[in-house]
Amino acid sequence: MTNTEELDALMTCDRLPLRFDAPMGKPANTTLASNRKARHDYTILDVVEAGIVLHGSEVKSLRTGQVQLADAFARIIDGEVWLDGVHIAPYQYAVGAGAHDPNRARKLLLHRNEIDRLRERIARERLTLIPLSLKLIDGKVKVELALAKGRTKGDKREAIAERDTQREIQQALGRQRKGMI
Repeated sequence: MTNTEELDALMTCDRLPLRFDAPMGKPANTTLASNRKARHDYTILDVVEAGIVLHGSEVKSLRTGQVQLADAFARIIDGEVWLDGVHIAPYQYAVGAGAHDPNRARKLLLHRNEIDRLRERIARERLTLIPLSLKLIDGKVKVELALAKGRTKGDKREAIAERDTQREIQQALGRQRKGMI
């Protein structure tokens, strides 16, 4: 067989991947970290996806899952959105000039009209910006940013009670569909 015949045989092979742009074995979109406490402590009103400015060692550390979002928040300063309180652990192989400060403020990338809309709602309705998750989308790290209102202890109890009643309703409907009632 010549090289061209081998190449033709490979091109007609059924075992080739259907998509050539995504590496095999890794999904294109993955969640790197999530702020589960935020959905408990806040009522989420609106969600916006924003880019984030990171150093190379921060991205490598994020890919290994060494990030904490529990006490994180975002604020608008001089028309720019900054993410504070996110702890990205230093990458173990980055030393000296390649290392980063784990607790530094990180700039978020949003369109001007989105920033203006968020600033208006925050000022008018006394809301806050909190990160819900960090995601890797097509090789870029994105932040899912929520416009939220803080819950009081009573609000949290009401939300838990409402969630429990919805679960009971769904279970009853499921039993009814199966003919168990």
